[in-house]
Amino acid sequence: MKNIAVIGAGTMGNGIAHVFAQNGYQVKLIDISQASLDKGMATIGKNLDRMVAKERISESDKEGTLNNISTFNSLSKGVSDVDLVVEAATENLDLKLKIFKELDEICADKTILATNTSSISITQIAAVTSRPEKIIGMHFMNPVPIMKLVEIIRGYSTSDETTNIIMELSSKLGKTPTEVNDYPGFVANRILMPMINEAIETLYNGVAGVQEIDTVMKLGMAHPMGPLQLADFIGLDVCLSILNVMYDGFKNPKYAPCPLLVNMVMAGKFGVKSGEGFYDYSESRRAETVSKQFR
Repeated sequence: MKNIAVIGAGTMGNGIAHVFAQNGYQVKLIDISQASLDKGMATIGKNLDRMVAKERISESDKEGTLNNISTFNSLSKGVSDVDLVVEAATENLDLKLKIFKELDEICADKTILATNTSSISITQIAAVTSRPEKIIGMHFMNPVPIMKLVEIIRGYSTSDETTNIIMELSSKLGKTPTEVNDYPGFVANRILMPMINEAIETLYNGVAGVQEIDTVMKLGMAHPMGPLQLADFIGLDVCLSILNVMYDGFKNPKYAPCPLLVNMVMAGKFGVKSGEGFYDYSESRRAETVSKQFR
C-alpha cells in the first residue's frame, strides 16, 4: 500500500493524514470544506514544528511530510487510484453510510475501505457496500501522532486477508494494532465512556467539583488526565454520540448519558474545540492546554 485517502480534515482526520505522510505514504486529504482543509493542514504544520523543536524530526522530514499530502474537496477525485480509504468524518451513522455507499461505487475493487469510527458497527457500515470483506475499522486514538494504539475492528464479513493487511500496515506506522470484535463501543470506549459518564454523574450529584474529581483520578488511579478534562479533549458532543450508540446497541441503562452531559452539548459547550466545557478554554488557555498534549 502506497496511496492513502483520508476523509475528513478535523482533529482525527488531519492526525491520521499526518501519521501516514510522515511514514512515507502519499496521502489525499479530503473535506468538502476548504476552511477545514486549510485548518487541518495548519494543524499538521504546527504539530510538525513542535517535533522539529524537540529534535524528534528534522526540518527536511517536516517538508517531506507536508509534500506527501495533497488536499481535495471532491470525493471522486480524492479516492481515485488509492489502495486504502480511511473515513474520519463526524460520528454520525447516516453520514457514514452515505459516504461508504459513494466510496463503494467510486473506488476500485482492490481498495480497502476503513472507518475511524469509535463506536458504530462495522457490520452495519459494510452492509451498504458490495465489498463487505474489505470493510474494516481502524480506530486511532487522539492525538494520533502521539498515541500508539489502533483498535482494528472486524465486521461480520471482514476477511482474514483484509485484517492482516491492516494489522501489518498499522505496525508500519509505528502503532500497536489490537484486534477486537464488532460490538458497540468496541473495547476502548465501552470501558472509557461509562467511566467518563460516571465522573459527570458524580459532578451532577454534587459529590465533588470538577478539579477535585480529576485530581482523585489522576493522583489516586495514576491516570495522566482526569476524566472530565479528557472528556473536554475528546469533545463532549463526541462522548454523547458514543454513549447514545452504546445505549441504543445494548439497551442497558448503565450506558444512558448523564443529563448534565446532554444539557452541556445542547448549550454548545463541547470542550476544547468550542472554548468551554468542564474547563475554560479561552484562546490563551486553549493554546496552553493543547500544547501540553504533545509534550
